[in-house]
Amino acid sequence: MHTRRAITHRLTTLATAAFAATLLSALATPSARAATAEELRQEAQAALAALHQRNPTALAISRQARATLVFPKIVKAGLVFGGSYGEGVLFRNGAAAGTFSSVSASWGWQAGAQTYTYVLYLMNDTALKYLEDSKGWEFGVGPTVVVVNEGVARNLSTSTLRDDAYAFVTDQQGLMAGVSLEGTKVTRVKR
Repeated sequence: MHTRRAITHRLTTLATAAFAATLLSALATPSARAATAEELRQEAQAALAALHQRNPTALAISRQARATLVFPKIVKAGLVFGGSYGEGVLFRNGAAAGTFSSVSASWGWQAGAQTYTYVLYLMNDTALKYLEDSKGWEFGVGPTVVVVNEGVARNLSTSTLRDDAYAFVTDQQGLMAGVSLEGTKVTRVKR
């Protein structure tokens, strides 16, 4: 009986290690990173235009935002332990104003892989200054980030915008259910 348990434990450990290696490989692939700053800017602009075309609430919020941070492709994978990575562009007054990474790590009941896009509208100088001055903005710490889903969007109007930042998650593809931005860390990247 103990031998069977030991073998099962070893197989589980090997499977977890193999998955961790696969996860790290997937997160480090070029699919999570654009080859050049110009390609990343173009991908971010295309993702933002697509969101604004599909979602009138996002378009209305964009008109009041001080800046917009666009992550055109986040790659997320997990099997008990998981993580995500992607790079994005900060736009101020319609021009690219910096490159940032988005990283998260998680553990718990999860299995699969997915990609998604997210757009973060920075609504005030407090949020923008925090992003610029911090050594990394971990969502849940610092300025308030509201993830806008269909229910939240129905209750938002340009006169009810009171939070520091609003995030829209789009283009989810893959085998994981749902996306949470809690614990995501956004950090400036030098290119």
